Amino acid sequence: MHLLGHLVRFIVSALVLMFVSWLVPGFKVGGFWSAFFLALVIAIAAWIIEGIFGKQITPFGRGIVGFLVSALVIWAAQFIVSNVSTSMIGAILAALVIGIIDLFIPVKTPFEQGISGREDRR
Repeated sequence: MHLLGHLVRFIVSALVLMFVSWLVPGFKVGGFWSAFFLALVIAIAAWIIEGIFGKQITPFGRGIVGFLVSALVIWAAQFIVSNVSTSMIGAILAALVIGIIDLFIPVKTPFEQGISGREDRR
């Protein structure tokens, strides 16, 4: 994926996070840039977790473990990104809503696309 594709992906993720912040009580994002950096932190955390433990335990993984890891990543990200606050229940509800939105607007992870995209450059 090119730089523009990544930028569009993070903008869409930031808009989704802002919508979730408006919808979910206990999960607040202070503005677009906070949501953008929150999306970046979540993506980096997911990439690290996916690289260490495999796809089944990541926020993008299916099942209850992926869901709980997603909520934990959202909760922990509030300590890294300014103007973001959430309770544990807010993080769980946000992970649920983001999971439902992901059903309609799927985002591929780097591992689903072929880690570095080398296959496509022949």
